Amino acid sequence: MKYHVFTLRLLLLAATPLLTDCSTPATNTAAKPTTEAAVKGKAADKPMKGGGDEVDEYATASDISDPLEKLNRGTFWVNDQLYTFLFRPISKGYELILPRPVRKGIDNAFENVKYPVRVVNCTLQGKFKRAGQETGKFVVNTVGGVAGIFRPAENIPALANVPDEDTAQTLGKWGIPHGPYLVLPLLGPSSVRDTVGLAGDYALNPVNWPYLYWFGSRSKHDWVIVPPLSNTLRSIPGQLDNYDTITKDAVDPYLSARSAYTQSRAEAIKK
Repeated sequence: MKYHVFTLRLLLLAATPLLTDCSTPATNTAAKPTTEAAVKGKAADKPMKGGGDEVDEYATASDISDPLEKLNRGTFWVNDQLYTFLFRPISKGYELILPRPVRKGIDNAFENVKYPVRVVNCTLQGKFKRAGQETGKFVVNTVGGVAGIFRPAENIPALANVPDEDTAQTLGKWGIPHGPYLVLPLLGPSSVRDTVGLAGDYALNPVNWPYLYWFGSRSKHDWVIVPPLSNTLRSIPGQLDNYDTITKDAVDPYLSARSAYTQSRAEAIKK
């Protein structure tokens, strides 16, 4: 039993950031349609050249350095296989077992709990009005929405559609550049700056606090794997949908993902 719990913890450490606090596929939503359309458009306008000149044109659209492209492409391929053969079956099983309204309520509750991530980063960026909005939204959804399962705050104009904030956005607001582009194992597209941001988001998320606090105490506190593991599981379907939208029908899925990532992060910092 202890061996299986330890194995689950190792998997949790690897997979949780991918599908919870990660700023990669999940936050690329705004950039996906534009990126995919651009890739398709270029493919229709002129054929691919044997030497890969068409792909090089797409690379110029990225404003992030990629000195480790060969390594990143290898990691991207490995991640794609894991998404296809490991996480996709898990996602299908989760969707089969739980109906959409139940999954939506679970998503709402976990996103509501991430309030410290948003309010701390609003404050660090000097967005005090937005920090107040986040606080109001959290109180309304927690009290009136049954611990965040429902989102009554979305019906209040002053609290609706408040842009999310994360640690990577804070670092960007402070003028810290991306650094080299990275494709992290399981985690997907990132950069040196945003990898630090992922760690900050993970530490600020209350779902992870029991696990972080009792890390290593397997025999007495095995229950601490449940909240972050549940958070990972509930995030899988949406993350895979985002990944598919970015890469499906792209001439070069790697460049499409990289472009969507950089566009998304740039837009998030502007908000």
